[in-house]
Amino acid sequence: MAIKESPSACIAADEQQIAKAVLMPGDPLRAQYVAEHYLENPVCFNTVRNMLGYTGTYRGKKISVMGHGMGVPSVGIYSYELYQFFGVESIIRIGSAGGIGDDVKVRDVVIAMGASTNSHFADQYQFPGQLCATANYCLLKDAVEAAEKLSVRADVGQVFTADQFYNDNPNAGEMYRKFGILALEMETAGLYWTAQRLGKKALSILTISDHIFTGEALNAQERQDSFHEMMEIALETAWKSLEG
Repeated sequence: MAIKESPSACIAADEQQIAKAVLMPGDPLRAQYVAEHYLENPVCFNTVRNMLGYTGTYRGKKISVMGHGMGVPSVGIYSYELYQFFGVESIIRIGSAGGIGDDVKVRDVVIAMGASTNSHFADQYQFPGQLCATANYCLLKDAVEAAEKLSVRADVGQVFTADQFYNDNPNAGEMYRKFGILALEMETAGLYWTAQRLGKKALSILTISDHIFTGEALNAQERQDSFHEMMEIALETAWKSLEG
């Protein structure tokens, strides 16, 4: 087994152990949960910084799941290194988000078509304009089809990726809602930009864990263990991405 250590020393793994398609929750314990409950014969390939990563099989195909931490800088490091140094082609974020839209309820699934953001992560590219953070269309289409087959109602639209969890601007949420933002989270834009820059595929599938305006919320254990519909959609989408 040839262990490769990433330049940031965040991943130390055998490249052959990591699948071409990776599901990525923020919480490494959720990665462990997905591996133990959905993958056959899961093997842990990364324990560095306790950012657990596992590979197993799902319906006969090799799929990995690994945590990415909180915020754009963290997901930017892990996704870049998986794409660039470990041969990953598709990353599907499976995470939690705060509901914004009137029709979005706690436990609903949101598939992020694009991500508005206040992050300056994309400044590094010196793009002559505003670079739109968008999902890969094939993954997006497959996720919508998977939701339909599973009889899961999934809202498709724009999310907002915030650089801060505690926002000192009390009017921010109302402005997001005016522009049709479905949910608020902290990673999708960074993942989408990284994939676009490297010519790879990315998608963010989210479960609403709380609602900004109603105050309804799930507790930490419920967030870790109960997002089954999101996980199943993501697994089916990852499986489809490995065709051919």
